[in-house]
Amino acid sequence: MDVPWGLRIEIGQPTQTVRHVLLDTDAGIARSLIGTISEPTTCIKAFLPPGDMEPWFSSEWEPTMPCFLMAVDLCPSRVHAPDGYTATVETADGVTYVRILTVDGELAARGQTGRTDTACVFDQIITEPAHQRLGLGTVVMGTLTNAAIENGVSAGILGATIQGRALYEALGWKVLSPLTGFVYKPVTS
Repeated sequence: MDVPWGLRIEIGQPTQTVRHVLLDTDAGIARSLIGTISEPTTCIKAFLPPGDMEPWFSSEWEPTMPCFLMAVDLCPSRVHAPDGYTATVETADGVTYVRILTVDGELAARGQTGRTDTACVFDQIITEPAHQRLGLGTVVMGTLTNAAIENGVSAGILGATIQGRALYEALGWKVLSPLTGFVYKPVTS
């Protein structure tokens, strides 16, 4: 949802309920937003180095892990899940979900994209620890990429962690900017 400072994204998961992305990085606007936050686990992100944002936040806010804004021109991918794994694709309300399952139906990896007319945001790309280093992240990214292209999307963007950055760079993604975040974690008595 567009808001005066940028975007408000309803995450709806246990670790983060709402994410605000500051497109207007004016300190006054940012501090105004920060002053309205009362929901624990709310996150505020901006395309700035951490040192530029730290003065805006009280001790009730914790920095997130460093991230990077990355982008790519989407190209079709050959996707093949390793033996013992299958990929499922589901789209609902403009969001495409990919899940990689074991033969026993256990979730091994997942990811999702939200689309606009020409771009999509790749989000929540996760490989479960017991299934890492098997190429499942590449399968998730390729499957999401192909689904986006089938829907006429030509560009992808994402926020990458330090660990994820290496995978995305190997897939042709480029770093555009730092992506710094802070999460509201008030002290409860």
